Amino acid sequence: MHSYIMQCLFYPPFEMFGLEENGQIIGGIILNCFEGTDIHATVAGGGWTRKFLRLFGWYLFEHLGVLRFTGITEQPNVIDIMERLGGQREGVLRNHFGASRNGIVLGVLAEEYRYFQRGKHAQSTICNSNSAGPVSV
Repeated sequence: MHSYIMQCLFYPPFEMFGLEENGQIIGGIILNCFEGTDIHATVAGGGWTRKFLRLFGWYLFEHLGVLRFTGITEQPNVIDIMERLGGQREGVLRNHFGASRNGIVLGVLAEEYRYFQRGKHAQSTICNSNSAGPVSV
């Protein structure tokens, strides 16, 4: 997982969000491949709270203005999370992660995202990798 995340960091522009518990990163999301209405999300770890998922939805769909996000994974737990968020399986990338390791493509539309309501702002603070400081929302 570490090597894949490091690869993603070399394809800017990117945004990175992490969840910390007791000084340790327990989960994270890297956003890259911004294509106007779509952005790719690489998800690792866990610890996702409803509050974090609401902030993530606000950041994607209100702040960035994307209509959807795309995830590619081979991990059953990530597939489960994306489907519980409202996502649908859209395809398979054969050997995407190596020999006999297919990538499952999942897409989540703004109107399907379980923790987002357009125009309803989450009240919290987001700190991300590319900002000079926190972004209040």
